[in-house]
Amino acid sequence: MEANGVPGKPAAPEVPVIEALALDELRTLRRDALEQEADLSYLRRLLQGRVDILRAELDRRTLDVRLCPPKPDAGWQTLLHRLPQILADAPSNVRQSARHLTLGTPRGEQYQAQADALMGDVQLADLAAHASAELLAALDRLTAHEREVSGRRQLLQRTADGCGAEITRRYREGEARVDDLLAGGPLPD
Repeated sequence: MEANGVPGKPAAPEVPVIEALALDELRTLRRDALEQEADLSYLRRLLQGRVDILRAELDRRTLDVRLCPPKPDAGWQTLLHRLPQILADAPSNVRQSARHLTLGTPRGEQYQAQADALMGDVQLADLAAHASAELLAALDRLTAHEREVSGRRQLLQRTADGCGAEITRRYREGEARVDDLLAGGPLPD
């Protein structure tokens, strides 16, 4: 068991006092936070996709019951044909940071284990085999997990942003010098 008694969930990282870190430690902390953020972003996208598919299936079932009795396998065909629309990103009204992430399979073992576990929660290949109550329970679990992953991701974003701001401050105020960097010091990330 790891953090909060959830298997496969890493404990929240201890964030050191940024101002007390050496410049190379700041860069390392920022790089690590950005890598973990990318891993969590991948998990979050998996979660959001599964949530969207479950919601679409539950909506379809509700609509089918209201309009007419469901036909065997008709819902699956409709859902399959609607997948591009279900999984498409709608434009966001929320102003996002300019952060660019290249998503790929998680690099960290704990995040890869979480992604693998996600794939076994509800088998999306045969949604018709699951009762609506089972899908609702899975939807609740996935939604709660997505909120938790989003919270951890935001903490990592704040850490990376704080490191970047501290590095900038040190150069601006003369505590760090570009000449030292050019003379063979470690390159910034």
